[in-house]
Amino acid sequence: MTNLHSGAAATGTGVRARPRAALPALCVTQITSWGVVYYAFPVLLSRVTADTGWSANAATGAFSLALLVSGVAGIPVGRILDRRGPRAVMTAGSVIGVLALLLIAAAPSLPVFFLGWILAGIAMAATFYPPAFAALTRWWGPDRIRALTIVTLAGGLASTVFAPLTAVLAEHLDWRQTYTVLAVILAAITIPAHALALRAPWPAAPPQPPTTDRTPIPRSRPFLLLASAFTLSSFAMYAVVMGLIPLLTERGADASTAAWALGLGGAGQTLGRTLYASLSARTSVTTRTATLIALGGATTAALALVPGPMPLLVVLAVLAGIVRGNLTLLQATAVTDRWGTTHYGRLSGLLGAPAHIAAALAPWAGAALAGPLGGYGHLFAALAALSFISTILTVMCPMKAQRAGNGG
Repeated sequence: MTNLHSGAAATGTGVRARPRAALPALCVTQITSWGVVYYAFPVLLSRVTADTGWSANAATGAFSLALLVSGVAGIPVGRILDRRGPRAVMTAGSVIGVLALLLIAAAPSLPVFFLGWILAGIAMAATFYPPAFAALTRWWGPDRIRALTIVTLAGGLASTVFAPLTAVLAEHLDWRQTYTVLAVILAAITIPAHALALRAPWPAAPPQPPTTDRTPIPRSRPFLLLASAFTLSSFAMYAVVMGLIPLLTERGADASTAAWALGLGGAGQTLGRTLYASLSARTSVTTRTATLIALGGATTAALALVPGPMPLLVVLAVLAGIVRGNLTLLQATAVTDRWGTTHYGRLSGLLGAPAHIAAALAPWAGAALAGPLGGYGHLFAALAALSFISTILTVMCPMKAQRAGNGG
């Protein structure tokens, strides 16, 4: 399963072994991990609350806690990835994910349910996009954008595959049995795939480029500005995703139309990811980052300001999805484009942690702010302002400064 071929590496010298099975395996495991651990929850939420009597806010709070844990756990996970590679991390993450789902399924009380989701957050940090991105970045080198694009395109199918599958299972089983079946699926697919397909030798990191600036990268001004920009952008992006249906409902859409708009936005996200390689080849890193975040703000502002007609709002939702698809790959390549691959896992964990926490808080915060702000239209206007502030922060750290620093 780990038949290797040699290919030119990125960043670094010489030729390194690249596992042929890694990319298809990661495509399959991303679909499965996201589909089972993430997308099954909203499908089963109403059944969980109806059966247990727990409030929707409490159950959703457990899920949000998992996302918060994932953001924090990503930092030590990134350090391990840099040293040891993805095989042990992602295999262990799959095992933890299976145990988490079984604990969730068996939870006799809300505290145990929360404990299960805390474990699920650790599994997310070890199996979702960041560790897969770290593996592909080191193994694929100069071809990393192509590999990253392929795996994110596959990951975009997670909801398409597992939301309907979860719904079908839930029609014949209760929610606990459904989660148990999903745990078996997760175990059967991801544990052997990670254990067998990621066995290639982990290449040594290329040396850090020489620099006269001795400030550690995580404490440097460019890194802090970029982390702040991504945090604001992520908060706005995820609040928009979760607020789109109520926004369109306020504008007169029925539930079915609003759901279709959200789904088409997801299709736009997949389309956007196919465009990133071309954009990357034609723009500088600072221009690319500022442009994409600004476009995210522009589509959010348009949704805030345009009252209709509904087909135009649906088009805007698709355009917003296209931008979101590019932003996923922008964040995946942010460290490599600026500081190389020497400390990719650790720096990506540090850079992404506040953005992941913001994304976890965004659905709750967006819903809480919509009322005081006077509705979702005003909320979207505020989110657009956050995106434009984020754009300004990216312009404040030009490429020359971003290459400075060391890995300490």
